Amino acid sequence: MSEVGYVRVSTTDQKTDRQLDGVKLDKVFEEKASAADTARPQLQACMEYVREGDTLHVHSIDRLARNLQDLLALLQTFTGKGVAVQFHKESLTFTGQDNPFQKLHFQIIGAVAEFERALIKERQREGIAKAKAQGKHLGRERKLAPDMERVIRDRAVGGADKSALAREYGISRQTLYRVIKRGALVGLNNSTQEMRNFK
Repeated sequence: MSEVGYVRVSTTDQKTDRQLDGVKLDKVFEEKASAADTARPQLQACMEYVREGDTLHVHSIDRLARNLQDLLALLQTFTGKGVAVQFHKESLTFTGQDNPFQKLHFQIIGAVAEFERALIKERQREGIAKAKAQGKHLGRERKLAPDMERVIRDRAVGGADKSALAREYGISRQTLYRVIKRGALVGLNNSTQEMRNFK
């Protein structure tokens, strides 16, 4: 059984030494990154490191996650492995055991996370409606006919300026590069098929 710490600050000039000060730990994972999502190197390493019976110590809830959906998912992951998660500032501990107090907190977090998702979807719908009312184009990129894609690819391969091509055909540079890439993949597949037929 190990006492594991996870500490995080958002920027490189912030210090982590006040987090979990005085807590005796066997292993500490220190992160200097935003909590915008859970794809953080040290958090992922921490999740791989901990084992059943370990306790993960975190200074406060916002050090682990910045939204309730991520928090709920992380708690379920850790407790599902038999790892207890202790938040020192809030004086909360989650073990995944069938404890009425913990179950209540999980249900509250889950309910608020669902409410948070609903609010985000509602804001997205309002944003889309507002953009449509202002005449802005929404949705997928304009689809180009196959023969048009071939012309664009040929001109691009022939050395035509890509920015000028994108403007001429009314597409973004990203779309232009996707068109070129699709052509390269098609050519590769055709060459592979020809080699198979030759054999």
